[in-house]
Amino acid sequence: MALGWWRRKHASASDIEPADGGTASRAPVSVALPRAAVILLGFAGAVVVMFGLAAARSVVAPAFLALVLTICVHPVRIGLVRRGVPVGLATGAAIVAVFALLAGFVATLVFALAQFTTLLPEYAPQIQAAGADLSDALESLGIGAQQAQTIVDGLEPSRIIDVVGTVLGGVAGITFSLVVILTLLILMAMDGTYGPAILAQMRPRRPALVDALVLYTRNVRRYMVVTTGLGVAQGVLNWIALLILQVPGALLWGVLSFICSFIPNIGYFIAIVPPLVFGLLSGGWPVFIAVLLVYGVVNAVVQSIVQPKVVGGAVRLSETITFVSVLFWALVVGPIGAVLAVPLTLLVRAVLLDADPSLAWWRPATGDVEETKGIAAELSARARAEAKADRAARPPRGRAARASRP
Repeated sequence: MALGWWRRKHASASDIEPADGGTASRAPVSVALPRAAVILLGFAGAVVVMFGLAAARSVVAPAFLALVLTICVHPVRIGLVRRGVPVGLATGAAIVAVFALLAGFVATLVFALAQFTTLLPEYAPQIQAAGADLSDALESLGIGAQQAQTIVDGLEPSRIIDVVGTVLGGVAGITFSLVVILTLLILMAMDGTYGPAILAQMRPRRPALVDALVLYTRNVRRYMVVTTGLGVAQGVLNWIALLILQVPGALLWGVLSFICSFIPNIGYFIAIVPPLVFGLLSGGWPVFIAVLLVYGVVNAVVQSIVQPKVVGGAVRLSETITFVSVLFWALVVGPIGAVLAVPLTLLVRAVLLDADPSLAWWRPATGDVEETKGIAAELSARARAEAKADRAARPPRGRAARASRP
């Protein structure tokens, strides 16, 4: 309605009344909105969508988790069908496999969390003593006694248990919705049998959208499968190292390391803090330094060397966008949003950019810089050549100038 008023206001007189008195038909005149108005409307629509997702996070989170799991197990079902297994049996086998993995993960998480709740009271005196030392240090820095006491109160064992239970429970709570996830897995797996036919039916009309969806499923599958495998390896290595160092709660910290392997950039810092604290309480500074070295080496090898080579170009998101996406999706969808931040961001890019060929030039701004690297190298070489020529053209100074005088 407002858009129609704006168009009528800015239309010319010849657009409003035909020259022949209204009897002749004329083609409608389309008036484009100013770019600023388009940008503001786009941001407004995005805000509305995000608030809607946040309001429906209890449905959105398990639904998207089921979608990602369905994408990951789809090749298993296809492989069984190609080997002669009936379609229904192959679909059921894939669903049972995923459900068993989820159940095993939940059981391990519950056991580790129960171990932590019984372990923390044993170190309550050490934690309280560390809190008293921290309070004295804060007061020596000029912080008031009341503010320092407020900070120290957060180190109470009961509050730590509540915080850890809330964080891990937020991740496990999605998994505990087994009825919803299992139902969605069954329905999505059944609908997935028609996936290739649906895409083939859509391709004549929307080829770019079909290509974007196919590329998205391939990239998400590769990222999730590789990250899961490397996360298991990382968690097991950290667990064994913590057992050798006799750090309390080694199993819990190994599970936490596995979960945090899905959180780019900041997952490592979340996973390392608890074992550092308990290593310091149980073995002093030598164990603290050993835990720091072990986690640093394992994380550097797995996430900085192995994962980029194995995943390859499946993600191609800039570090800034990846970091912001973790914070953004955790705010919108909840704790599981931090774990699924990369698949969610890839889905947004696939729908908004990849599905529209006219917007492909935006991909380098999101992190797809394969072609940009060559351009950057050329610009760098040109800048060095121009700087060298500029230095050669400058008049000699100092001793060189005096030497050049007759």
